[in-house]
Amino acid sequence: MAEERPVLVATEADDITADMVITELNRRDVPVVRFDLADIGEALTVSARFGTGPAPVVGQVRTPSRTAEVTQVRSVYWRRPEWPTFPHLSVDDSRFAAAQVRYGLGGILYALSGPLWVNHPLRVAAADYKPAQLVLARQLGFTIPPTLVTNDPQEAREFVRAQGRSVFKTLRWTPYTRDSVPVTGWADPVTADEIDDSVRVVPHLFQARVDKVADVRVLLVGRHTFAVRIDSDLLDWRKDYSALTYTVEHLPDRVAEGLHAYLDRLDLISGSFDLAVDRAGDYWWLELNPNGQWGWLETETGLAMSSAFADLLAQGDRR
Repeated sequence: MAEERPVLVATEADDITADMVITELNRRDVPVVRFDLADIGEALTVSARFGTGPAPVVGQVRTPSRTAEVTQVRSVYWRRPEWPTFPHLSVDDSRFAAAQVRYGLGGILYALSGPLWVNHPLRVAAADYKPAQLVLARQLGFTIPPTLVTNDPQEAREFVRAQGRSVFKTLRWTPYTRDSVPVTGWADPVTADEIDDSVRVVPHLFQARVDKVADVRVLLVGRHTFAVRIDSDLLDWRKDYSALTYTVEHLPDRVAEGLHAYLDRLDLISGSFDLAVDRAGDYWWLELNPNGQWGWLETETGLAMSSAFADLLAQGDRR
């Protein structure tokens, strides 16, 4: 008989990656309650009581087709839900309403300590700072490119000149449009002559360019390791997916163990790492995306990534 405890899947409406995991959960007859935070209202209702019984919190999460008792949730797959913005309200009212949802709905969900979280959003937020990521990578023995984070133009110029070949990266991906056209921040080459006083406005990340021959995207799911070598002539492979070639990579034990130790230190169950391989075959640590995309890699390689997620969520136990 199938276990009745549901898996909560919090994500945006169009999420192919979440669809892949839900399909695997359905094959296991695991009940799923999927919702987006932006659905709050008619399409999403929450109710929780505190201090009224032996359980720390009791209540329900309800969608038009599903209901989950919060004490019965076995796991939470926190993919890429969107917070509501309430554009029909005034600026002040929308700001107030958004805060109530974040700390009300978010607070109820974050209070659920019984289920397995993949990953808990508060842990994701803590892990999402690139400067802190670099420090932890060095502590765990990884080789990282020399990096400068600064809003001092002169220091930036001196760093870029000293490195020879350098790149600029954004410190955090942020939705951005220019003339109503979405713009994405890539890892781009930068020279000292390109750095002007506008750098003073916010911190910028400058990094020595790795003399790489390939990139490696590594997805960790529980104790599973999925590594894919990405070959291209691109500095940032995300610019043109049609120019990429994929090969399943077998990481040295010390690298794989180091990446798992990295997630353990951050109390994360899953994460996507970007590494670079140089001409000597050495691995350079670049960054962690605690909630990175991976669905297309399963399609390209046949690696059982969605099955690993489904196994973990169905088990509901990080061990």
